[in-house]
Amino acid sequence: MNIKSNSQFYSELTEYRQSTGSLLQKEELFADVPSDWHVVITDILDSTRSINSGNHEVVNLIATGSIIAVLNIAHEAKITIPFFFGGDGATLLIPSEILEDCLNALNEHQHNSFDNFDLFLRVGNMPVSEVYENGYKLKLAKGKINEHLSIPVILGGGLHYVERIIKGENDSYKSPEVLKNILNLEGMECRWDRIKPPQDQHEILCLLVNACNRDDQGPVYKKVLDKIEKIYGPHKKRSPISIAGLSLNATLDRINSEMKIKHGSRNFKFFLKRTFSTAVGKFYLRFNEEGQEYLNTLVELTDTLVLDGRINTVISGLKTQHDELEKFLNKMEYDAEIQFGTHRSKESIMSCYVRDRKDQHIHFVDGGDGGYTKAAGVLKTKFGSN
Repeated sequence: MNIKSNSQFYSELTEYRQSTGSLLQKEELFADVPSDWHVVITDILDSTRSINSGNHEVVNLIATGSIIAVLNIAHEAKITIPFFFGGDGATLLIPSEILEDCLNALNEHQHNSFDNFDLFLRVGNMPVSEVYENGYKLKLAKGKINEHLSIPVILGGGLHYVERIIKGENDSYKSPEVLKNILNLEGMECRWDRIKPPQDQHEILCLLVNACNRDDQGPVYKKVLDKIEKIYGPHKKRSPISIAGLSLNATLDRINSEMKIKHGSRNFKFFLKRTFSTAVGKFYLRFNEEGQEYLNTLVELTDTLVLDGRINTVISGLKTQHDELEKFLNKMEYDAEIQFGTHRSKESIMSCYVRDRKDQHIHFVDGGDGGYTKAAGVLKTKFGSN
């Protein structure tokens, strides 16, 4: 693979238009992440406690903000980077050219989150070269989900090795203090009401799957993804997001949370602007042709499948379908192929990054009541600290 510029590694990867299950079996289509890139991990400490206290939306928004802070820096530098949303944190792959600015922005985001919500956003990083030195693979491909959405797909246990180190007791990977104030969360939005499933009888399932043998991920994950598709249908059919289920509802609490995360303090101008734009937005989305097109694209650009060395996905389906999938996964777990964790809820929540409303937006989905975080808690009990 001919990469013209190291910083352009991800943007120059080929987009493969095939099922993600098939792609995962073709390791020859994956490229090694450059050794001078860095893995950056963000994670809200003790997020389960906060979620159980009713702060799920704030936890999600802080996690989303950690992605947006980096994406805005990358955009200014004309660099495209892969990222993975995890409900209470995120994983990002970042070239060395923008690493310092990204860490500074994330540390400012960390300070704002703690000062305003008493939530500590852990921020850590490790050079990819160190991942390789410790015997882990970190291979990346780009999968085309639909006309609008491409996702990064990882093979190897490299990202989860870094996660274990950063979430462990070793302090050597903690980021430095804020050296300059460059945090930019422009484009972050949290205006959607809690989203009911597309069909009345559906439940929302958050699922995490970890292959027991990290060198056998492709065939194992294909087996899981094929079963999901057989039970629920293709990606769009099992999505928890539909136009009918979307409703703008920027409550005062929601606007206040977004304001504090974005600005670090109260900002009356922002408060008025967001309140007004939400009121106008309801008419724009319902009666304006461009608004309708935005909603159609939004559904296509919803991030419900994350492949970061594990399978992380949010699925809408019937209880009987979820039961069938869990029975299948229990058999795979009994056979020592996988370990998995699930959480079911009656709704999903969504936070957004909107650069413009035509084609530059992405939407992060989690199950209600801390779906990803609670599924991760189930998974953690099966193999210890992750």
